Amino acid sequence: MEWIRDEKHLKEVQKSYPEFFILFFFANFSSSAKRALTEIEIFSKENKKIPVYIIDVEKVKGLHKQFGVENIPTAISIVKGEIIQKIEGVESSQFYTRIFSAASPSGHKKTGNIVSHRVIVYTTPTCPACRSVKTYLRMKNINFREIDVSRDSNAAEMLLKRSGQMAVPQIDIDGKLIVGFDSTKINRLLSIQ
Repeated sequence: MEWIRDEKHLKEVQKSYPEFFILFFFANFSSSAKRALTEIEIFSKENKKIPVYIIDVEKVKGLHKQFGVENIPTAISIVKGEIIQKIEGVESSQFYTRIFSAASPSGHKKTGNIVSHRVIVYTTPTCPACRSVKTYLRMKNINFREIDVSRDSNAAEMLLKRSGQMAVPQIDIDGKLIVGFDSTKINRLLSIQ
């Protein structure tokens, strides 16, 4: 694990690891980023063969825009120059291992090119459409994490900032947000039929 010093350093990393590497976008002002950094450090120690680089957006300005990063913290996997996964917010080191190991070239060989997605469904207990979304995802064998915004005011605030809406369900698929139950959008983002 190494901190990116400037744009030149990032270009050297891209040349050194053309097949696969992880970028983690950090800021000291974010308590979530500090928690996520701890998990990324554990992930990096447990997965020494996966190159992990950290960009402090306060010190190395502007690089986050090149990768479409709008929220801190965000971790992305880059395979052959393309962003394969984008994970916003704090996740566990085990989650990063599961997602990023599948993205690595060696991970693809082991998993037979199965692409893992990070899916979070924001719900409330009284929402019929929320139950429908969860049933639909289970039918499609999609693993997801559920967050009840009626019990988690921080998650509710974060959703309002991201989507501008308090409506549920909201489905976060690899960092992209869908408001309401829209099976067409879900299928497109998950590459399912």
